[in-house]
Amino acid sequence: MIIYNVTINIDADVHLDWLQWMKNEHIPAVMATNMFVEYRFARVMAEEATEGFTYSVQYLVNDIGDYEIYRATYAPALQAETEKRYKNKFVAFRTLLKIVD
Repeated sequence: MIIYNVTINIDADVHLDWLQWMKNEHIPAVMATNMFVEYRFARVMAEEATEGFTYSVQYLVNDIGDYEIYRATYAPALQAETEKRYKNKFVAFRTLLKIVD
């Protein structure tokens, strides 16, 4: 299994709107691609002072092939929608993690 992790820092002034959008629209749209088997959505509990709020969304995918299909077929439109809605109000970085048994 592989974890596709997206870490997002969102500005405080749009935080509540973004949070509801993530829960009700964005994450369900990602899961509707059927490329992922499960997800976790968590707030990062950081001690250092940061502006805004930081979250991690972890999507579990069976194999790299399914991830590559997601990245090529679905991710561009989903990421563009986020950029359109919250332009200059967030930063995001993405990592792939291999689960070690």
